[in-house]
Amino acid sequence: MAITTCLWFAADLEGALERYTSLFPDSQVYSVQQAEGYALAEWRMNGTDFRAIQQPSSFRFNESVSLSVSCADQPEVDRYWDGLLVGGGEESQCGWLKDPWGLSWQIVPQRLVELLSDPDPRRAGAAQAAMLTQRRIVIADLEAAADAG
Repeated sequence: MAITTCLWFAADLEGALERYTSLFPDSQVYSVQQAEGYALAEWRMNGTDFRAIQQPSSFRFNESVSLSVSCADQPEVDRYWDGLLVGGGEESQCGWLKDPWGLSWQIVPQRLVELLSDPDPRRAGAAQAAMLTQRRIVIADLEAAADAG
């Protein structure tokens, strides 16, 4: 048995597949089947299998479902942040963004998780307060806030 995430795109499924597979390692498109009015695709992104439907509908992505990317360092945060926003994405708060297709992503540096889990509640609280002011997470700013806390 396997559970696979299936995403519904209103348009430009091929553009989304090109973007995602170019950004994430261990990615490839297995198949794209097109028929009149819709398309079906299967692909791998960072070692995880996905399916997609493209068909015009009133269904839209919203923030209740997102893909979370755990990043090792600031250059990785910046790479995924910039790569997912290009072409019409939208920044949100606290490391969240929407890509040009409306899919929500969380770009989370591992250092954020470490700082929020600091055993000193003042450090953890200061890091959280700093995070709440950010759009793209900037690790150096979180560390400075924790150190000042």
